[in-house]
Amino acid sequence: MANASVRTAAHPAAGSGLRPDRFDRDGQDQLVDVHDLQATLPGIRRLRAWAHDALATQPGESALDIGSGSGSEVLTLADLVGPTGIALGVEPDPNLLTAAERRAAQAGSTAKFVSGDAYGLPVGSESFDVALCERVFQHLTAPARAAGEIARVLRPGGRVVVMDSDWGTAIVHPGDRHVVHEVIETMIAGTTNPFAGRRLAGQLTKAGLVVDDIGSHALIQDGGIGAGALVARVADRAVARGSISERQRDQLLADLEAGAASGDIHLSVTIFAVLAHKPHRSE
Repeated sequence: MANASVRTAAHPAAGSGLRPDRFDRDGQDQLVDVHDLQATLPGIRRLRAWAHDALATQPGESALDIGSGSGSEVLTLADLVGPTGIALGVEPDPNLLTAAERRAAQAGSTAKFVSGDAYGLPVGSESFDVALCERVFQHLTAPARAAGEIARVLRPGGRVVVMDSDWGTAIVHPGDRHVVHEVIETMIAGTTNPFAGRRLAGQLTKAGLVVDDIGSHALIQDGGIGAGALVARVADRAVARGSISERQRDQLLADLEAGAASGDIHLSVTIFAVLAHKPHRSE
């Protein structure tokens, strides 16, 4: 069951939102810290717990994490499949890949990592029992291709959980309603696939998979963990594109700072999670 094959990865395809050169060098240096910070959010922990419960990964199985980041979930999968199984992470960013490999070595984990992207997974067809893909599709220009790759690499009966944000559900409070609307619209405009979450089930179905369950969770930014930092960056872009003025941006950030101090702040986006399986040929 654990004889999954790994191919040599080609350079990430043009148009992929996961190419390492999307980020400047400073941004790359911060990626590991960002992934670690996000992993501490209660909403992310609950989503990941739901995903692992839904996948029910068994000892001896082969498990794949697509867009594995700094590797935390691959280490979890390695524990679940045990010494007779395979846990492999596919990640295009070299900084995250290096961090994941280092952490696996430090933990004495059997988790393995390989460079690659969602458009051309560097593994053989029908070679994995379980796949996980978290917040990758929102970065893809052609998510249907990624769904097709997931279908290709799963064995008949294999399970996958794909989770992603839907930025059409974003909430920013407090703040002037018009200004908040323009900031959210700027976020949507700057995201490759901003409505990824609502489209997951349809894309997996079109790829030939059978959807078994759909869940959602509002990822609420903790007011004490960098509250407003993302809003500040997007608000700067909104000023640059002429959607709001500098005065409106400054007032929004002041409102958020005051809200954080008083406990009257809410920053969230809904993440949707889809559990699906590859049907047996007799289905």
